[in-house]
Amino acid sequence: MKQRFRVGGMSCAACSAHVEKSVSAVPGVSEVQVNLLAGSMAVQYDETVCDAQKIIHAVESGGYTAAADDGKQQAAPAQDPKANDELREMKTRIVVSAVFLIILMVFSMGPMLGLPLPAFVSGTENAFALALVQFLLTLPIVFINRKYYINGFKTLLHRAPTMDALIAVGSGAALVYGVYALFQIGYACAAGDMHTVHTYAHDLYFESAGMILTLVTLGKFFEARAKRKTGEAIAALMDLRPQTANVLRGGQEVSVPIEEVRVGDLVVVRGGQSVPVDGEITEGNAFLDESAITGESMPVEKHTGDAVIGATVSKSGYFVMKAARVGDDTTLSQIIRLVEEAGASKAPIAKLADKVAGVFVPVVMGIALLTAIVWLVYGETPSFALTRAIAVLVISCPCALGLATPVAIMVGTGVGAKNGVLFQSAEALENLHNVNSVILDKTGTVTQGRPVVTDVKSFGVEPDDLLSLALSIEAKSDHPLADAVVRYARERRVRERTATDFEMVEGQGVRARIDGVPCMAGNRRMLLANGLALSRSAQQMGEALAAAGKTPLYFAANRQVVGIFAVADVLKPTSRAAVEALQRLNIEVTLLTGDNQATARSIAGELGIRDVVAEVLPQDKERVVREKQEQGRKVAMIGDGINDAPALARADVGIAIGAGTDVAISSADVVLMKSDLMDAVDAIRLSRRTMRNIRQNLFWAFFYNCIGIPIAAGVLWLPLHIGLSPMIGAAAMSLSSVCVVSNALRLKFFQSTPKPAVEPDQYFVLPKEEAKMKKVIKIEGMMCEHCVAHVKKALEAFPGMAVEVDLKSGTATLQGDAIPDEARLTEAVEQAGYKVVGFA
Repeated sequence: MKQRFRVGGMSCAACSAHVEKSVSAVPGVSEVQVNLLAGSMAVQYDETVCDAQKIIHAVESGGYTAAADDGKQQAAPAQDPKANDELREMKTRIVVSAVFLIILMVFSMGPMLGLPLPAFVSGTENAFALALVQFLLTLPIVFINRKYYINGFKTLLHRAPTMDALIAVGSGAALVYGVYALFQIGYACAAGDMHTVHTYAHDLYFESAGMILTLVTLGKFFEARAKRKTGEAIAALMDLRPQTANVLRGGQEVSVPIEEVRVGDLVVVRGGQSVPVDGEITEGNAFLDESAITGESMPVEKHTGDAVIGATVSKSGYFVMKAARVGDDTTLSQIIRLVEEAGASKAPIAKLADKVAGVFVPVVMGIALLTAIVWLVYGETPSFALTRAIAVLVISCPCALGLATPVAIMVGTGVGAKNGVLFQSAEALENLHNVNSVILDKTGTVTQGRPVVTDVKSFGVEPDDLLSLALSIEAKSDHPLADAVVRYARERRVRERTATDFEMVEGQGVRARIDGVPCMAGNRRMLLANGLALSRSAQQMGEALAAAGKTPLYFAANRQVVGIFAVADVLKPTSRAAVEALQRLNIEVTLLTGDNQATARSIAGELGIRDVVAEVLPQDKERVVREKQEQGRKVAMIGDGINDAPALARADVGIAIGAGTDVAISSADVVLMKSDLMDAVDAIRLSRRTMRNIRQNLFWAFFYNCIGIPIAAGVLWLPLHIGLSPMIGAAAMSLSSVCVVSNALRLKFFQSTPKPAVEPDQYFVLPKEEAKMKKVIKIEGMMCEHCVAHVKKALEAFPGMAVEVDLKSGTATLQGDAIPDEARLTEAVEQAGYKVVGFA
């Protein structure tokens, strides 16, 4: 089983490495991933051998705190009250430390800068008083930053020293040596040995101890504040969640906290409100802004029976919905969980930094000890040797190594989520940057995924008559191609006529009587079966449409062919631009489809793809991916996540497209929320940018330590007399962590690939027919948008009617080719429960 834990007390990469090592030693544990940035740990273990309590005990034995994650989503870093309290506490420590440090620096460095000191501490004879004042000014700084000593020496006792141990030993050594010098000064003053007094008066290290603690705290404050920004994407997602919901309980509408909504509850949503949970509309209609979830820029009209997603916003209308998924099961919660898990997971490249961090602090402490011994053997004073050793301790920064990967991963996954790209793990984010071959499924990936009418041609009849005929005969069919024709005709508001004797002919089409006239619609086989002849121009047009990958549908009335509709699954507006962008990234693109060769070649030609694999069954798609991999290619498979599941799982990176309402597709590594192929381009670009950022961070972290530690040890002292004071080392150490985090935050400026402007429809499209008749009904009894929806539904039952209902004026406006008589309209309104008071 896999379980998550919250781990407290970790301050650097050495901490996380020690926790990982401690838990890995527990029998039954097979995999451990500790995330320093998130303060979390994911453990895979055998329940028959191990349990959560043993894991928690292992963490606590290492000197840290642990608790099993309750499964509830935690507050994002930018919202976490505990993190805010820690920042405030850190700010207080900085202010107090800075105040005492400034006074301390005046007493310690004042004479060097020409600043006058009070008489009681001036001169060699008052050296003891001066040293005592410095000691007393250092104590508040040490006390308020005592957590470094508590944590540092605790980890030393557990034989797992961390960065806090380096700070504690470094500043503690300076403090202890200063106290030793203080006693030597007092003893020498009593003995009248002014030479010894003068010597030790210049060997006080109280200001170094105070400066180290203050600068490290200041660096940690800037680091913590910068790390908070890495969680802004999750915070923004969490802000989308409404806090309350209006639920119908016992026939009454009551407002309840979102946590109390249960599956099956009826929830009321009005215009301007957010949809609280996922569900299905049971009454009413509305226009929903789904941009935050699916990326759809235009509001989507929703009616009874339609699914709605939590956190979308009702722009207008009123509806009642039945809750289907609540709490952590909603689409938004799944998105947040994916972003959190991806940000908290580890990329393979992080293993190098983890291995180094695990031994870094003990090695540094060994180098510091060796440095002191070498300089003492060389003949330098104990003061000089101690200075070099302390500088080595405080300049070393395991934090920079530990933060190099996780901050970039967290920012990268957050930026991806903001742009509609969800990475299931850090490994997926890393693997994607190596991809050099992309395989595209056709249906639903590069195409719309549903048939639409692309061409219409009439023979001997008016276009509106052809559309009316097509609507009337196909409205009774449930075939997908018929649905495309009906949708096209209704968008143009043509009149639907009476169809009788309707009959479906398997493999051919449908036939019926329209206003008593025998009509039929279907493929070429239907015409031949009924002895109908095609004119030469109609035949050539049908063949041309079929050659272009479209399906021609023939319509006949009274044994005469009167028109042809071409239906096809057309390309998405951005598909061609996305393919071109992939090719510019030096990625080989392959089109994979179960369609015949002619259709596949036609689509590939429009996209500019040369490599086409057609007539492939779903179970054979995995084989195509495997063949590409055997050729040495790193393959990304982009599909709809359903029938492409085997291929998605086989690919080096599986990318699921069209997952706006089901983000937890187990077979995919990356989910594109906006169903836009251009987002796959952005996913690859973001992966490459993130990996470049991680390499930069690791390079500077290693480079900084490789250069800083030798200089601090004094390698430049003999040839150039250049040394590094502990104070400068502490400042440099703090700065290195801040630089790593700041470099990762540059990923927030990632810009998605510009989308191409949608070109005007290139197909032959009939103009919309304007309604020729209009009638206004004056209605009493409408009190709310709920009433408006009832009246509108009653009047829309009349075919071919465009209905607008206005609550403020109490009117309903009808437009259409033929308006029903007033008696029928009155009856429809009154059956809905309202009163007609007049017509205009």
